[in-house]
Amino acid sequence: MEKTILSIRNISKIFGQTQALCDISIDVSKGEFLTLLGPSGCGKTTLLRIIAGLETPDEGSIFLDGKDVTGWEPNKRNVNTVFQSYALFPHMNVFQNIAYGLKLKKVPKLQIEKRVEEMLALVQLPGYGQRMPSQLSGGQRQRIAIARAIINDPEVLLLDEPLGALDLQLRRQMQTELKRLQKHLGITFIYITHDQEEALNMSDRIGIMNEGKLIQLGTPDEIYEHPQTRFAAQFIGQTNIFDAVVTGQEEDGRLVLSFAGGIIKAQGSGQTGEKVTLSVRTERIRFGEENKYGFTLSGRVKSHSYTGGLLRTILLLSDGQELTVTGMGGGYSRAPIGTQVQIHWNPGCAVIVERGGAG
Repeated sequence: MEKTILSIRNISKIFGQTQALCDISIDVSKGEFLTLLGPSGCGKTTLLRIIAGLETPDEGSIFLDGKDVTGWEPNKRNVNTVFQSYALFPHMNVFQNIAYGLKLKKVPKLQIEKRVEEMLALVQLPGYGQRMPSQLSGGQRQRIAIARAIINDPEVLLLDEPLGALDLQLRRQMQTELKRLQKHLGITFIYITHDQEEALNMSDRIGIMNEGKLIQLGTPDEIYEHPQTRFAAQFIGQTNIFDAVVTGQEEDGRLVLSFAGGIIKAQGSGQTGEKVTLSVRTERIRFGEENKYGFTLSGRVKSHSYTGGLLRTILLLSDGQELTVTGMGGGYSRAPIGTQVQIHWNPGCAVIVERGGAG
């Protein structure tokens, strides 16, 4: 297991009457790609600025490679930041922009030239040294900003929504490029985004944040398949959230529950009569097929919508609630509107995200 390169310990920050961060603690391993994911205003940029030394926490400490750097100036920390705005110097060419940090450190000219050429090759822009930022595309400017940030061999690279200004296709290309660079360099990346696809695609671990709190920390698979709260379940992916009442438990550990006039099952534990809130991903639900799990839930097909890759079906239940089901558009069953269907899912795909007392 890689050693811990960054420790965020009990960080809190208040701006006026707003609790921007509340007791945040995370240990980040050397060479890890950690994404902080959450809606605008959740505190992720404030946390990044505290790591960089651009903000001071009201409580807590930042440790970098075992040293308490909480009170250190930004230029004393071996940490660099890449911003969405690129922050390139418009009056300098690409070579000068990338070389800027090395010149401040008075690195010899020949060594600077060698390092800049290495960086340009690494970000796949060889021969671009004499171009001005205004002559570059958005994706090229972002690559130059990354080259400038990594030329000093930082222990940690902080990336604040770096792909937010790019169009969808270029953003996906840059996701692949960033992951390639990170693995090649072995540098720890802490990446901020509100885009769930970016987080799932690139990260070793994801920290979901909301209202200044760390809601859940785990691998992309853990976050997606086993959300611990209603917010975590709804923020990543498409899911159905509904309440059910525990009626019993089978010998294999599956819960038996009452929902919408039928019997359903889920993995977990609970007391008979207890009300729980379940999350079931839209792609996990099946209907109009053989029911292997003993469900007695039924509904009526209300609508279909086709989005090219996916067919989205709305099922209307007997109590008026709706379930959303998604499947591959090409070969997924499209039952006629109004058809009465049996509904089920693998009980292991139903996750308890809240407990609400007696039903």
